Amino acid sequence: MPEIFNIAEPAQKGRGRPSWDALLEMGFRPLYPAGVLWALVSVALWVYAPGLLSPRIGVLAWHAHEMLWGFIATIAVGFLLTAAATWTGINPLKGKPLALLFGLWLVARLAFLGSTTIWLAIAVVAETLFFAIAALALWRVIGKTQSRRNYGVPWLAMGLAIANLLYIHAAWLGDYNALMTAFNIGLVDMAVIALLVARRVIPFFAMRAINGLELPMHIGTGQLQLGLGLFAIAAGLVGLPRIMAIALALTGLISLYQLFSWKPVAVRSKPILWILYIGYAFMGLGLITAGAWLLDLTPGALTRAAVPAHIIGMGGFSVLIIGMVTRTALGHLGRPLLLDRSMVASYGFMLAAVCLRLAALWPSSLAPGLLHLAAACWVVSLALYLWRFVPWLIRPRFNAEPMAATTVNLRAAASPRRPS
Repeated sequence: MPEIFNIAEPAQKGRGRPSWDALLEMGFRPLYPAGVLWALVSVALWVYAPGLLSPRIGVLAWHAHEMLWGFIATIAVGFLLTAAATWTGINPLKGKPLALLFGLWLVARLAFLGSTTIWLAIAVVAETLFFAIAALALWRVIGKTQSRRNYGVPWLAMGLAIANLLYIHAAWLGDYNALMTAFNIGLVDMAVIALLVARRVIPFFAMRAINGLELPMHIGTGQLQLGLGLFAIAAGLVGLPRIMAIALALTGLISLYQLFSWKPVAVRSKPILWILYIGYAFMGLGLITAGAWLLDLTPGALTRAAVPAHIIGMGGFSVLIIGMVTRTALGHLGRPLLLDRSMVASYGFMLAAVCLRLAALWPSSLAPGLLHLAAACWVVSLALYLWRFVPWLIRPRFNAEPMAATTVNLRAAASPRRPS
């Protein structure tokens, strides 16, 4: 097997014309803007026009489902399909197969809005196929190149599909306890994916951006972190919430330890980096809070299940996402890793949305107003991203510099200096 592979997107000097070929070149191109747009639309519907919603699984269950599986997991799939090309030198999906994947995602989103059983069945089939095809595409290239460090990634993607089926089944039955169990399993599965990716890329991005900065890659603690996350999922599946709680809390503590070792003060002047640090901090704090909640150790208003879910989901996933869909898109599109005012503003509005939404969870007369303000900041943040990046995502790669082909040395990819 050759050691060097080239992954080349179409490169072009100048602006270039929009084309389907460009949009379907790599996984991030259709799935980033689609996931972001759906997050904007679904939250706007949920907060400002809930009367327009009558999904078969219920409005509250639909909202939680669309945030975790319709938005967060969609962006994760887009990232993993793109990252796998870097890990292995083979693009997992492009062209018509990628169009099929996107079509399944779109059918699922529309069908979950339906109020009848047949629409729910269509949604479940389409979404299950979406995750299954993505997992198989990942396994095809990871297995073919024997990228052993990434053997677990396709299984984690399938875990999202399985948790989704458990969640929909519980919603169908109206079993709240089973619904929460399935949601928590899906949330932790997604957290394992997010921590696995972020733990690799954050120090790598930071060392590339700041000359002379040396940061540990935490391979050992990362393996422990991964093991504890998987153990938490297993404990949740067999109905051991206290064991799950301890595993989650330990996973969160490891995350905070890693974060502080990455010298956060050193990136204070780099928004493209500190947004990832903030998201990672929220992930760690959210997992600790989730553990405390499962152990009934949370005081007062923090006893609500929505608190750890929003700390992890908004503070962790969404903040990491707005940072990652910016940083990785710029890199793969061949553009300078520099932020303009709209990109920095999108970070600011996202952080404001997180703070306002968490404040709205505290019972008070201000809660409805805070919720509406949080939704407004959320919409503006994601709209700014779409306004800036969609024109680039639908066009060929911008430059014709050597970076137009990403060269990957498989031996170097195993180095701790390189995310893999």
